[in-house]
Amino acid sequence: MGLDMSLQLSAEIVGLLFLVAVVAGFIDSIAGGGGLLTIPALLWVGLPPATALATNKLQACGGSFFASFYFIRKGMVDVKKMKLAIACTFVGSALGSIAIQSIDPSILEVILPFLILAIGGYFLLSKQIGDEDKHQLLTPTLFAVTAAFGIGLYDGFFGPGTGSFFAMAFVSLAGFGLAKATAHAKVLNFATNIASLLFFALGGKVLWALGGIMLVGQALGATLGSRLVLSKGVKIIKPLMVTMSIAMSLKLLYS
Repeated sequence: MGLDMSLQLSAEIVGLLFLVAVVAGFIDSIAGGGGLLTIPALLWVGLPPATALATNKLQACGGSFFASFYFIRKGMVDVKKMKLAIACTFVGSALGSIAIQSIDPSILEVILPFLILAIGGYFLLSKQIGDEDKHQLLTPTLFAVTAAFGIGLYDGFFGPGTGSFFAMAFVSLAGFGLAKATAHAKVLNFATNIASLLFFALGGKVLWALGGIMLVGQALGATLGSRLVLSKGVKIIKPLMVTMSIAMSLKLLYS
């Protein structure tokens, strides 16, 4: 099914979706919120909502994987220390993907714009945010079973702003500097993307050919964005995080 539908799209449309994925991957690797571009684009070309969400998860895996790989290769993330958090995030996302089938998410639609706006305000106004690590409030184990699991559950259930939630959790609870928090957020976001993708794949909703093309675009954009995180740090992350938080809030309120 996925192959046939993607072939019905013209080369120009597929090329446009590829470019959208490049830009989204770039933004996602720095501040999150790339889905603000890719999901409307996939709906615009005529994909049903469930198929658009499923295909978006496939292409998002490309961006989060290559951003994670770059950060790990550069020594920003120690995967061995992240094993429990990754596992908790994966399980949370899987459970969230199951829960959304039987629970009405409308209450989240009401409160979410204000939560994300609050995150933007936190990054804008907090004088504690920088590239240096601060005092941690939670041990790595406690962080994994609470924040990592909880945000993973949210991402599988609903999704928008997950990268921002992870980044804020690492800054405020784990005491990470902003660049380090962004790097670790990408690794956990990759875990949630994989869990959700598996769930959607079982339902036969993923357009593999189209999603694969966009995945390559996401990978290119994420690689470029990841380099800026390491070279510019808080100078580029903070303003883009605030901007994307406002944009996500406005988009959710409009919807």
